[in-house]
Amino acid sequence: MKNVLFVIFSFVLILSCASNTTIQQNNKEEEPVVIKNDSLEYEITIIDIGFNTYLNSIARPAGYYSQAYLENRNRIYVPLWNARVNNPTRFNPNIYENIIDYNANIDYGYDVNYKLFNYFEFAQQKYRMRLR
Repeated sequence: MKNVLFVIFSFVLILSCASNTTIQQNNKEEEPVVIKNDSLEYEITIIDIGFNTYLNSIARPAGYYSQAYLENRNRIYVPLWNARVNNPTRFNPNIYENIIDYNANIDYGYDVNYKLFNYFEFAQQKYRMRLR
């Protein structure tokens, strides 16, 4: 009987000395990024997980590129993106879900062009594809 009590006491002692591991769940959902130009009533909402982090930590800061550079890149990326949206048998429709209505003759402003350009850069990295 002494041995049984000793084993139980030892077992309880070992369990009480074990470290408590707590699992913290990150319930904070990422906010969607809204790209808009109020004067043109133009808005894009990006809900792709990780884009906020990319925009805040990996992407070059606003002002790094000129607006002309961003517009030129977006003129290249948008038609390629839209062609892939229109071809769901060849390209993943879960990635290429929506057509982007981008008119090269409209001045959307720096912010819209900056975020749109960075979304294309982010998507190329995340989905390991090339828009060229």
